[in-house]
Parts: sequence; structure tokens; C-alpha cells
Amino acid sequence: MDARAIIAELRKGKTPSRDALAWFARGLADGVVSDAQAGAFAMGVCLRGLSEEGRVALTLAMRDSGDKMSWGLPAPVLDKHSTGGVGDCVSLVLAPALVACGAYVPMISGRGLGHTGGSLDKLEAIPGLSTSLTEARFRQVVADVGCAIVSATAEIAPADKRLYAIRDVTATVESLDLITASILSKKLAAGLEGLVLDVKVGSGAFMKSVTEAQALAGSLVSTANLAGCPTSAVISDMNQPLAPALGNALEVSECMDVLCNAKSGPLAELSVALGAGLLASAGLAKDLDDGARRMSEVLTNGKAAEVFGRMVAAMGGPIRFAEEWQRFLPEAPIIREVAAPTSGYVQMMDGEALGLAVVGLGGGRQVESDVINPAVGFSEVVRLGDRVEAGQPLMRLHAAREDAALLAEAAVQKAIVIGDAMPDKPPLIHERSR
Repeated sequence: MDARAIIAELRKGKTPSRDALAWFARGLADGVVSDAQAGAFAMGVCLRGLSEEGRVALTLAMRDSGDKMSWGLPAPVLDKHSTGGVGDCVSLVLAPALVACGAYVPMISGRGLGHTGGSLDKLEAIPGLSTSLTEARFRQVVADVGCAIVSATAEIAPADKRLYAIRDVTATVESLDLITASILSKKLAAGLEGLVLDVKVGSGAFMKSVTEAQALAGSLVSTANLAGCPTSAVISDMNQPLAPALGNALEVSECMDVLCNAKSGPLAELSVALGAGLLASAGLAKDLDDGARRMSEVLTNGKAAEVFGRMVAAMGGPIRFAEEWQRFLPEAPIIREVAAPTSGYVQMMDGEALGLAVVGLGGGRQVESDVINPAVGFSEVVRLGDRVEAGQPLMRLHAAREDAALLAEAAVQKAIVIGDAMPDKPPLIHERSR
């Protein structure tokens, strides 16, 4: 095999063979393929695209470039992946609820990217908790508790790690084929028996239109199913934050309200919808309605909260976190309301701008080496269609410094549009695909 020949095929609009893509993925992992060749490959895929067969082959080749896990557990091994949004802390609710319904959930997750938060950063707002577990410890926690939410080791899909870094600096991040292979190579390496994808659409998502989200959902579902992992997708709305909070500790608090106090709202509703599909496809529920009933039940009777508390303790966090989470979560020194500049209805929210405002407060990373402040962010965020009077709060701001608070306050007032007319409220779930 020769990297130049593979790149030349792409340049001509041809999809390389399965063997050629497997060779290239191994070359990414072991360094045989140079950075220049990797960049040319990414650009070729971005401009010319791959066939469906080629997309599956690239996904499997990247999966096979490193370690692959298998579980041998006495119940289905399930997981979920979100394409990213703001106020999206579903994983922290969904994983323990699925366990309480009889599944195992070994969730290999990520950190914040751009304006979107990451499940690992949210969990690490809990004092003492570590998401960097050895494989042996990861397996032990999953076997004992039923779920663990951890970071990927360097041995999981190393070809993807190398190619992702190249894509980031060559303007090829947005290729549908490369996005699909990147997401699924890591999920398939985790040895899953069922997967649900939460594809976000709207101002706070990477996919801004339903058409874009449908294309991504279709690519992910078809590729995963052809690769042997039963998969479905939900296209959910991200024109406003999912939970009424943005920021790591603040989002954990919202999750605990759902788990421990049965708080209703979009976070609970989407968690139930995603879990229902997984339970039905895995044979743990008769159908979607039965799956939704079982999910709602474990969120109401405290069984999901119990699982979450056990997971936190097993990963180094406080033993009584589920009972006393308010005592353990960090608080910012500056907490104040952001007032509405005028009266009217909340007509539009720029979710991306709100997410970037949290990053500006220190709640996300501007460069990889940044240390996150878990306490900062926004809480009690208004919803689309809410009526506000001038001077009433749009949200509560949590900041570490006065100068950062002033900048965030200005960003909030610019990101939330208030007008005279009641807006059409978007549905939480736009569609399901299988």
C-alpha cells in the first residue's frame, strides 16, 4: 500500500478499497502516514466524499486501529452519543436510569468543545471524582455499579485521535464522512450492543438546520447499523438551552433535581425519550411507550438517583453525594441576576453565544491547557415564549470576577431577543430515525 496512491484515488472521486482504508488507518495510528498525507486524505474526503461502503470501511478501520472492548455482561450493553449543545447534561441522567432499568452503560465521553459543554467536565465539578480510570477500574465500576462515564484511553481508536487533530488545523472538521467515522469509531470500540444518537439542531448546535441534522443522523444510523451495532437517532431541538442552566456544577445540580426530586422539563423529557428507544431496541421494554414508562418510573422512585450516587462514590466522589449534593458542589463568589432590558416575550436565543459567554467566564476552555472553573455559568435561564417585564431577571449569573461578570451580562442581553409577539415554540424532538 502507498498513501500517495490512496490520496490520488480520492482526488479522482473514487472511494479507496476496504483494505486500503484499513492500511491508512493503521498508518495514522503508528505514524507511517505523515501529517501532510493525513491532511491531504482529510481534504480529499471532505471535497470528494466516500461511498456508503467506504464510510463504513473507514469507521471500522479506525475502530480497529486500537483496543476493542468486549464485556460478557448478563444484560445488554448500551450507550448514547450527543452531537453537542448548551445545557445538555442528559448523560448524567440517562446512564443511571438505564442501569436502573436493567442495562449496563460503559460511557466513554468527551470534554467541552467550542461553545458546547462536555460530560467529563460536568462530572469533575463533583469534588474528588476522576473520569480518568484505568481500563481495569473502568470494568470494575461498570460490573459493580452498572455504569461509568469516563475519558477514552490513548489506546481507543488512535487513528481517530490523530486524524481529528489534523482536521482541526486543515478546515476539514465539517466533512460528514469524517464526522461519522470519528464519532462511531470510538463508540464501536467500546463493545456496545445498542446505541442511540442525539443529533442536535438549532442556534446552540453545530448543525443549524433540520436538513443538516437529518443528513448527519442518516449517515450515523446507516453506518452504525451496517457496522453491526443496532442504532437509532433522535433529532432534538437546541434553539435554547436544554436545561435551564449552563456551566458544569450548575448543570450537575439540574441533573440531581431530576434524579432526586423528579423535576419535570425538557431535560427529563429528552432523557426519557432517548432511554425508551434504547430499552425497546435492546428487548428491555416491549415498545417505546413501555420504555418511556419504565424510564419515568426509575426517575420518580429514586432508583436512578441511587445508581448515580454509587457511581460517583466508585469514581472517587463523595459517598453521600446523591443525598447532599448542594453541600458538595462549588459556588461562585459573584451571583446576581441579569435583568431584561425591555418588556415582551422571549422570541429568540443565540445558544452558541450563551455557550461562549460561559467559556468567557472560565467555565470552558479557550485553549487545551486552560483550567476550568466548575462553579461559573448561568442558572434559572428563561425559556422561549416566556413573558418578561423590563428589569425582571433573564437568568442568574455566577462569576468568579467582576470584569468577567460584566462581559457575560452584556453577552446575555445581546443573545436573548425580546419582542412584542409570542413566538412559535419549537418541538423538543423534531423526529426519530432508524
